[in-house]
Amino acid sequence: MADGFLEKHQQDYEARKADYLRQKKHLPKLSRRPQRPDDEAL
Repeated sequence: MADGFLEKHQQDYEARKADYLRQKKHLPKLSRRPQRPDDEAL
């Protein structure tokens, strides 16, 4: 009984994970570098 329960939850998890990763690839990439001022002396 427990084996079927665990297998079902594992399959559900794998499906959700695949869906998340598929959606993640379509998001725009964010620039993580801070903006530098035009004048470096500032």
